[in-house]
Amino acid sequence: MDFHFPSLTGSITKLCSFTILLLFLLSCSTFTPTEAYDALDPNGNITIKWDVISWTPDGYVAVVTMYNFQQYRHIQAPGWTLGWTWAKKEVIWTMMGGQTTEQGDCSKYKGNVPHCCKKDPTVVDLLPGTPYNQQIANCCKGGVINSWAQDAATAVSSFQVSVGAAGTSNKTVRLPKNFTLRAPGPGYTCGPAKIVRATKFISSDKRRVTQALMTWNVTCTYSQFLAQKTPTCCVSLSSFYNDTIVGCPTCACGCKNSTNGPGSCVDPDAPHLASVVSSGKNDLSPLVQCTSHMCPIRVHWHVKLNYKEYWRVKVTITNFNYRMNYTQWNIVVQHPNFDNLTQIFSFNYKSLTPYDGLNDTAMLWGVKFYNDLLSQAGPLGNVQSELLFRKDKSTFTFEKGWAFPRRIYFNGDNCVMPPPDAYPWLPNDSCRLIISLFRLVMAFLAYIVFFFAYM
Repeated sequence: MDFHFPSLTGSITKLCSFTILLLFLLSCSTFTPTEAYDALDPNGNITIKWDVISWTPDGYVAVVTMYNFQQYRHIQAPGWTLGWTWAKKEVIWTMMGGQTTEQGDCSKYKGNVPHCCKKDPTVVDLLPGTPYNQQIANCCKGGVINSWAQDAATAVSSFQVSVGAAGTSNKTVRLPKNFTLRAPGPGYTCGPAKIVRATKFISSDKRRVTQALMTWNVTCTYSQFLAQKTPTCCVSLSSFYNDTIVGCPTCACGCKNSTNGPGSCVDPDAPHLASVVSSGKNDLSPLVQCTSHMCPIRVHWHVKLNYKEYWRVKVTITNFNYRMNYTQWNIVVQHPNFDNLTQIFSFNYKSLTPYDGLNDTAMLWGVKFYNDLLSQAGPLGNVQSELLFRKDKSTFTFEKGWAFPRRIYFNGDNCVMPPPDAYPWLPNDSCRLIISLFRLVMAFLAYIVFFFAYM
């Protein structure tokens, strides 16, 4: 006996269709939590530590410290900007090592006027050369924070704040909310403040340990997608064994046919170039030289020489941005032969091993006072170095693009690579035979033309 349930069958069909549609939409949508994940620096973040070091009659004094735990992403000039929202009606009486960008409305205060009365203050670092009586440790660098791998000692920034109209005990203090970090533009997303174990401080003679009265942490992670809608760098390739130079992909960072945004560019031969560049002096948006790729930065990887036991690569970084001098720049290169890097010239080098047993990623950056500044677009807007690798006979080959990098980052941003099928190919015997026959035929035809021309 057959049983038919038309209504049930129709419901199941509709449910399946809805489920398939939902799965399709989820697959097409952007999944925000994974955007900030970096496979080469899985634990990288900026941690803001807020240490209450003393109580005052109407609040507390705290030292706020930012630790850049990112291996290769730093904060360059014009530096960081930190903001938050007070939980109650707190004010900032005084600051050392930093300052708020606005004071706000402090008209209700008579006599002593607070440093800032805004509900949502914005703090910036003080500049180098600040008087000593306004400084604290790790302050006054113009907001510049180095990356952890380049120099852990300078990957820290601090300021001191005296907060009033706040709680005066661990139970009455309310944590600030809605932390924001710009470095100097967007890209960082900060989580909520969380109370953690109080920080301990060791005296200079290392004979006494004190601790904060209260400590909370805020963790901020970076997303390249949030920082800018288009890439900021691209990679071009060439080799000694092929005349082809593989340029950056066309429109890698935008198309110059655009009327605004990433499409705006400057012709380097324009008669009034200096006036065009200086007109947007305080604008952080790139003003790039007109190219087919429209990227502010291009990294060129050239396979230069082949020895019996070694091979040599030349790396050139070119700045096409007229509005940016890149200080303390760095690149991260992923290539399987970095486990046999023998020598590097005029760059610093550090191996990055985000995963145990895998040594295929290197961080390169400039030598201090020599080439650690990548100047803006122009004759001096490039830096270069050469790398010497020892061959591993079990893996080394020039075939199938093996000699070219798998991935390159500039200042922590993923660069656009050329498509794999465009890589310079290694000529083989059949290709050389065809080329030789072609040249022989062309020479013969030229001889025939020459012969009949003078008959």
